[in-house]
Amino acid sequence: MNIPIRPPVESDSFQVDLDPNVQIGAAKVFAIYGKGGIGKSTTSSNLSVAFSKLGKRVLQIGCDPKHDSTFTLTKRLAPTVIDALESVKFHSEELRVEDFVAEGYNGVMCVEAGGPPAGTGCGGYVVGQTVKLLKEHHLLEDTDVVIFDVLGDVVCGGFASPLQHAGRALIVTANDFDSIFAMNRIVAAIRAKSKNYEVRLGGVIANRSAQTDEIDRYNAAVGLKRVAHFPDLDVIRRSRLKKSTLFEMEPTPELIAVQEEYLRLAQELWDGYEPIDATPMKDRDLFEFLGFD
Repeated sequence: MNIPIRPPVESDSFQVDLDPNVQIGAAKVFAIYGKGGIGKSTTSSNLSVAFSKLGKRVLQIGCDPKHDSTFTLTKRLAPTVIDALESVKFHSEELRVEDFVAEGYNGVMCVEAGGPPAGTGCGGYVVGQTVKLLKEHHLLEDTDVVIFDVLGDVVCGGFASPLQHAGRALIVTANDFDSIFAMNRIVAAIRAKSKNYEVRLGGVIANRSAQTDEIDRYNAAVGLKRVAHFPDLDVIRRSRLKKSTLFEMEPTPELIAVQEEYLRLAQELWDGYEPIDATPMKDRDLFEFLGFD
């Protein structure tokens, strides 16, 4: 598939345009962004399980060359779409579903898009090929929810391409300077994409934070809202080491509270609410805004 590059217009940048004929369809699609290492995969996987606990058919797509988005669901590092395509010299008709889709905990279907070798290609191509392959095998017809777990806070070019499929973009952040600085950049990227695509901001997920005061102060200033809060609990760290979702861990009162928060968030996202129209700050303004004596 040829991926056309459209030239920049006004303040726009070079972006990868996906094949307009390759659309996900009726499923509700969410893209999860945030600073690298902030817990996007943990959030995505547990949110996927929460949707499945609500009776929804869920597909999680990891968009990271490390292909580690879904390992707590599948208990292994699943082969990537790119690996599968390379094995058949990119003749996708020779692939079987089990070559690139793995079933995870509670029936969540898992796909790892993977990525091109460093410096050799575009992540947008990988996402486009993944969605195309899923449609060729009719896997999206039986899906209610699709969650894209996107690499780091890279919101330019290829790794912004999930925004071209998503209805809502969620940002995972902690209550610190670097996380909020990255969030502001992501808000700007989503705002830019919303001019040409249906994606809209869905809200902020506070993660690994006892307090949310700085997140809430930023949200109030730019017009965002916090839709969930997951504190920095040791059980979350241990769940990753055990290659398990939080819904498989030994229940404790604090863990049950976290599970209930995921279930509440999943229900709220499924029911839908008005999109958020936030206006990001300029970098220098945000630098001053987050500073204090």
